[in-house]
Amino acid sequence: MKRICFIGAAAILGGGNAFAQSSVTLYGLTDVSIQYLTHVDKAGDSLVRMGTAGLSESRFGINGTEDLGGGLKALFRLENRFDLNNGQSDPALPFWNTAYVGLQSSSVGQLTMGRQTNVLVDVVTQSYASNAWVPYNQSFQPEVTLLGGIWSSNMAKYSARVGNVIGELSYAFGNVAGQMASGSQLGVGVAYLPATSVNLAAGYMDSRDSTGGGHSKAWTAGAAYTWQSTQFHAGYFENRLDPSFQSFANGPFTAAGLAALKFTDFSSRRMFTLGATHSFAIPLRMSLNYWRTLQTGKTDSKDGNASQFEILADYNLSRRTDVYLEGNYSLYRSDLIGAQLQGVNSLGLSQKGTQVGVMTGIRHQF
Repeated sequence: MKRICFIGAAAILGGGNAFAQSSVTLYGLTDVSIQYLTHVDKAGDSLVRMGTAGLSESRFGINGTEDLGGGLKALFRLENRFDLNNGQSDPALPFWNTAYVGLQSSSVGQLTMGRQTNVLVDVVTQSYASNAWVPYNQSFQPEVTLLGGIWSSNMAKYSARVGNVIGELSYAFGNVAGQMASGSQLGVGVAYLPATSVNLAAGYMDSRDSTGGGHSKAWTAGAAYTWQSTQFHAGYFENRLDPSFQSFANGPFTAAGLAALKFTDFSSRRMFTLGATHSFAIPLRMSLNYWRTLQTGKTDSKDGNASQFEILADYNLSRRTDVYLEGNYSLYRSDLIGAQLQGVNSLGLSQKGTQVGVMTGIRHQF
């Protein structure tokens, strides 16, 4: 990371806080890949392309902190996500996709306000995510779909740690006149992260439709266990959707987008995940992952199921640069054909009952 530190900034500006210390850190990640994908259209055609991302979506950002004394700090983060293959900001996201400011206390926890990751993403990332060393929003990570996206706007989030337990509570304001509940989101999560080999976590989130207040409820629970150089993980994810839920302006849930991705077809989705990651003596990680999804549609014709498999090899050329080879195979049945079930930044939607994806690329962090 390139770090720019300002010490005694308040003294330079004048005023009474002459001993305050602040720092600003520029960070980022660049990732590009070559991808092969089958069944990208209803004719069954395949595709070879340079992808907009790889294991991760490219990004750059700024972190800032100021020591206010007495164990209290002010903090902020701004982050942009972009497509490395064409240099453009991700058209599906705001320019500053992450944007928050807050206070952190060494004794009572942290409060942040702005656009930031939701509680479910936070607890899963810390515990039983697939390919846990890769930041979320990679090209193939199906559980992200069941987490209700990744970010929410207009959110206030509080987090605290007591011993080995981390807790989070969030509320996103709907900003709808006369209808306080419409467009709002409530989240709560807890993770048990001891220094030993077992991690446990669970979370619940209720997002409300931006016009009528219908519910989109999501919850998850899971665990990870590390044995020598191998980590095993297992998780359960469930979504429940009211018939009236059509859009969520605080997140990635426009009415048109949800309909196109078949998100509003179901009354419930359940996903079970299993996986293992092994770290070799050389700087190489290999992982195997499996996802099983069961969908109960709003009508019988919209029932469906899916099985997805992935193998990933990631080799570090240095502490900051790695190269990787990833392959995935998916089986989709009934209404899950053409649904968004590969992850937020997916390779593409399968228009047939099966899909094969292969990806190789290079990633650098700074």
